[in-house]
Amino acid sequence: MSHSINHPRRRFLIGASAVFGTGLLVGLTRWLPARAASDSAASAQASGPVIIVAFDDHGKRLGRRTVPRVVKTPAQWRAVLTPAQYHILREHGTEQPFSGRYYNTPAQHGLYRCQGCDNALYDSATQFHSGTGWPSFYQPIAPENVTEHVDHSFGMTRTEISCTRCGGHLGHKFHDGPKPTGLRYCMDSLALRFVPITPA
Repeated sequence: MSHSINHPRRRFLIGASAVFGTGLLVGLTRWLPARAASDSAASAQASGPVIIVAFDDHGKRLGRRTVPRVVKTPAQWRAVLTPAQYHILREHGTEQPFSGRYYNTPAQHGLYRCQGCDNALYDSATQFHSGTGWPSFYQPIAPENVTEHVDHSFGMTRTEISCTRCGGHLGHKFHDGPKPTGLRYCMDSLALRFVPITPA
């Protein structure tokens, strides 16, 4: 009696397991290539070309350019950056206020370039003394040259600014700056390299 009752149950369980296993296998064979394709596309996007506006060291605007994205391994970045620069640019760190060399406006007109890839970021003509202890600008040298991200770290919602070409962390954008934009791009000196503009 018990054998006749359990036998159909056993067949049902074996059949259900087989169907489930087949469905799982089919699902995996469809999901894994799709996931691989998605990862491949994301990887290609992360290493693909970007559009920036190029400037020479005389401050002359050279126009929009499609250039390779600068991609390095952590070891390669550490070989070209100081530990403090690496912490800012690659680990989203923040330097202590008033500790950076650029928090005061420079005496000579010049450009600020990315310490990681030399991308032009800010014109010193747009720099102002914010009193925060970090170099502050009311606009980037070209919107294409910086990228904005939403940053939810430390329980706050802020706009993170990174270099379009190498993805290096530069600082944050705030809405308490002077005219004409009312914005404050609060950057880290360690992420920047000042290039005085020389006569052409």
